[in-house]
Amino acid sequence: MATLALWQTIAIFCVFIWSGFVRSGLGFGGAVLSLPFLLLVHDQPLVFLPLVSVHLLVFSSLTIAQPWIANIARGQKPAFDSNINWTYLRKILAVTIIPKLLGVFGVISLPNEVITTFIFVIVLIYGFSYVLKKNFVSNHPALDFVFLVLGGYVSGTSLIGAPLIIAVMARELPRAQLRDTLFALWFILVSIKLAAFAAAGIDLQWQAHVWLLPAAAIGHVLGLKFHQYSLKVEPKRFMQWIGAALIAVALAGLLQH
Repeated sequence: MATLALWQTIAIFCVFIWSGFVRSGLGFGGAVLSLPFLLLVHDQPLVFLPLVSVHLLVFSSLTIAQPWIANIARGQKPAFDSNINWTYLRKILAVTIIPKLLGVFGVISLPNEVITTFIFVIVLIYGFSYVLKKNFVSNHPALDFVFLVLGGYVSGTSLIGAPLIIAVMARELPRAQLRDTLFALWFILVSIKLAAFAAAGIDLQWQAHVWLLPAAAIGHVLGLKFHQYSLKVEPKRFMQWIGAALIAVALAGLLQH
């Protein structure tokens, strides 16, 4: 990562706390709810995408393994009680994997300005959907397929395809299984993305993880507490505020370009 001003360092640290919070709290959003803020601070998508990807791998695996870790901490037999619906996960992967690979190729080959603009436009659409309480909804197999293909491609280019994929998965999975199944999906898709970055010679920013992983860890712990709360209530008002912030940031980013 290039030499940053003090305000940029502080801002990026705070955004990664936020990223960790929404990732573990909602099961998605670690990228879509943080990338636009990061790009306003430092307009280089290929700097932040590897960072967000590694964080997602680390904390998604920790969240999935949390029941096993908790059993060990209580001195109980370390039986792994998974909330992942593996059968459904295989079904989703079969549809999203090819679009994901096409999206990864796009982010590696397209100019930086194109990727940045693409991210802000997608985030702007998401922001309006949250504010208007018009989340993406699929109620037909053909629309399911379209959402999963688009979500896979957008995830490949910028890691922000979650709302499209969730439009399908949230309808078909019990709420108790949704977050962990999503994390398992992100883990597989992001592993592919990181492997492609490494093969293309893109800097994975390993040194920056020394100070950004602790930031994401702080947010991760706070997000786990929020997740327990969100299972009891629908955080719609929270998402409306998030949507308003995304609209403002996306518009600022587009005007900056």
